[in-house]
Amino acid sequence: MMNSIPIDWIWGLVGGLLIGTGGAVYLLANGRIMGASGILGGLVDRTGWDTWKERVVFLLGVFLLPIPLYPLYREVDTHVTGNWAVLIAAGLLVGIGTRFANGCTSGHGVCGISRFSLRGIVATVFYIIAGGVAVIIFRHLLGIV
Repeated sequence: MMNSIPIDWIWGLVGGLLIGTGGAVYLLANGRIMGASGILGGLVDRTGWDTWKERVVFLLGVFLLPIPLYPLYREVDTHVTGNWAVLIAAGLLVGIGTRFANGCTSGHGVCGISRFSLRGIVATVFYIIAGGVAVIIFRHLLGIV
């Protein structure tokens, strides 16, 4: 009998391909970089109100697309903690970090690296380092997550 081969990595590949495709479509359709934090941030601080319709449509797609996909993927284990304080703190820290970095992983990591943007490459390297340090601190040292 053959051993089962782990294929969980395929979901990461599929997700990456979908984000990359979304970034390419957004760039081709609008001539702008698809960065989720910039799209949302432009609505919040009103700097992007001249393009509010496309921003709202993009965000609606991000939030509503999982609904029709739910019947296909009911048993997805995300390994997200049930600790609400940790989730809120993580969300706030990600939000603050994306404002400091002038973008998020979709803008810098996906769209920036694919355009050979030095700023995007540097930001992505620091995102990865910060994520690794956070895992070491919060999971291995403090045992919070």
